[in-house]
Amino acid sequence: MRKVLLVSHVSGFIPQFEMNNVRILQQMGCEVHYASNFRNPSYGEDNHRLEGTGIICHQVDFVRTPYSLTNVRAYHQLRRLMAEHDFALVHCHNPMSAAITRLAARATHTAPVIYTAHGFHFYQGAPLHMWLLYGTMEWLLSFLTCQQICINKEDYAFAKKHFHCRRVDYVPGVGIDLAKIRGAMLLPDETAGKRAELGVPEDAFLLVTAGEMIPRKNQTVLLDMMDSPSMKNTVLLICGHGELDRELKKKARDLHLEDRVLFPGYREDLYEIYSCADLFVFPSFQEGLPVALLEAMACGLPAVCSDIRGNRELIAERKGGFRRKPEDAAGFRSAVLLLLRNRELCSRMGAYNSRKVEEFSADKVSGKMRQIYRRWLAAERKMTKLYEYWLSFHKA
Repeated sequence: MRKVLLVSHVSGFIPQFEMNNVRILQQMGCEVHYASNFRNPSYGEDNHRLEGTGIICHQVDFVRTPYSLTNVRAYHQLRRLMAEHDFALVHCHNPMSAAITRLAARATHTAPVIYTAHGFHFYQGAPLHMWLLYGTMEWLLSFLTCQQICINKEDYAFAKKHFHCRRVDYVPGVGIDLAKIRGAMLLPDETAGKRAELGVPEDAFLLVTAGEMIPRKNQTVLLDMMDSPSMKNTVLLICGHGELDRELKKKARDLHLEDRVLFPGYREDLYEIYSCADLFVFPSFQEGLPVALLEAMACGLPAVCSDIRGNRELIAERKGGFRRKPEDAAGFRSAVLLLLRNRELCSRMGAYNSRKVEEFSADKVSGKMRQIYRRWLAAERKMTKLYEYWLSFHKA
């Protein structure tokens, strides 16, 4: 049985975003291994979602920041892992863990290596230092990358033009399971009970956002948006957890928004929550192709989001919602109020998004990923046969 190694810097990443790929590899007869920092699960409080998946887990002490010497230890751990196992394929994610993976693969002659960029840290409008650090790093490491996968068209165009990978392909996101999402939604007569459970008044215009509480997600602008008498009939749910948890809750208290801004934490019932929401708000500074937004669209919600890469591919202005500058709290507020006052427009936009999201379904993405895996597993098999022939020739 051929072994495939998946790598990400936080262990919650694979169960949150990559289980479709795990299933594809297992259906192809591969044994799936996963190297990550299991002490930093993210996307939940623990690693219980990996239980019963058949994935073999390996602890590697990845740290997200490129300035930590702990990543040197992670490099040596990963290098030992690759030397111990004969991996037929490596598929890495996230900038720092992907950088370390490609260096370790080079040192151990492990190939082929696939890298999926879930949004490069350098992009149109990004600070110069991000281009200098991450742009240079990714350009250099592209020489060590067999297959580059980009999940939005801006990244794809850049990588296709400037990188030196053997192949660059566009895949429309990680693929969302539309049947699963829609099957988990509540019926109309069940939404009142869910609202009551969440502490949301039945007649409130309910806004929802979901994501890690980190600076990049920019939830603070939503608190500024809510800080207005004109928003008195709205309630905002901020679902998730992260390093800014206390800071955001303190700001909500300081603005006296405790009754209108609720923090239900990380939720595994988001589709039920979306069922009883009126609008999805998403003010991130940076995204690749956001799963949270895709899932909200699948649930038939209109969206008011930041006008950034990734979001632009999903939310058509005045068709599926509105896009505003990430720091424009007043712009977010005016868009929300327009939809609050025009429920028919709100409904039409939600219906448009429900159709639009079909382009990013798991079926379409899985078809592309299956082709990519087959190509590189076949290439690995050919290289193995050539190596065995070379050995037999020299022994003779």
